Amino acid sequence: MQLTIALLAAILFSGSVQAQAPSERGRVLLEEFCARCHALGKTGASPHIAAPPFRELGRSFDLDEFTVKLQRGLLASHPDMPEFKFNEEDARAVSAYLRSVQE
Repeated sequence: MQLTIALLAAILFSGSVQAQAPSERGRVLLEEFCARCHALGKTGASPHIAAPPFRELGRSFDLDEFTVKLQRGLLASHPDMPEFKFNEEDARAVSAYLRSVQE
């Protein structure tokens, strides 16, 4: 009985993750990998002084091209930022979230 409940819960959870909106998935990814340094939302300062708030990225980058850069591997010119590489689905999700917070 407990095994059945656990399996049912796992199936329901995996379905809700798959049904997650792309921008929400992007937000979750950015929180996991980027929030330590960058401000993610429409307001607030970045925790790292050299890290631009994500709401301003559209000023410097074409967000459509940024999706491709995320897939190829994004490397910043400053040593504090590690290289990030996302699969196509995650890169599109990150870009969808970034579009939603642009000034």
